[in-house]
Amino acid sequence: MRKTKAKKIAPAPDARFNDPMVTRFVNNLMWQGKKNTAYTIFYDAIDRIGKQTGEDGYEIWKRALSNITPAVEVRSRRIGGATFQIPAEVRADRKISLSMKWLIRYSRDRNGRSMAEKLAAEVVAASKGEGAAFKKKEDTHRMAEANKAFAHFRI
Repeated sequence: MRKTKAKKIAPAPDARFNDPMVTRFVNNLMWQGKKNTAYTIFYDAIDRIGKQTGEDGYEIWKRALSNITPAVEVRSRRIGGATFQIPAEVRADRKISLSMKWLIRYSRDRNGRSMAEKLAAEVVAASKGEGAAFKKKEDTHRMAEANKAFAHFRI
């Protein structure tokens, strides 16, 4: 076991928007270490969003992320031979991580020609409060609400 907790290294801000959140998103989007390809996909998606909606694509992406960010989730806990789904608040860092991963995952599952097209479609849907990523957040909240009776088991 470690003596001290490892320090979190903040990702460097990206070149276009000067935002570390973009770098973090691109790191999640990246496959096989192809960061330039991931940046190309992301920037292309942002441009498509801008053309599609007539608004700033970057702002819509930020709105989409905030729309799909979960506040609560359920955690499994074994008590006396039974496993309970216990609702718990999500840590700030995990909130961001979950929302980014959901957005990317459900973008990949969408129909479309390129990943940039799929990502743009999912971001636009999430910013409007629609789409699979938004539904995932709603389902997570609904599950936590349904298991509120077990909240007293929280550690």
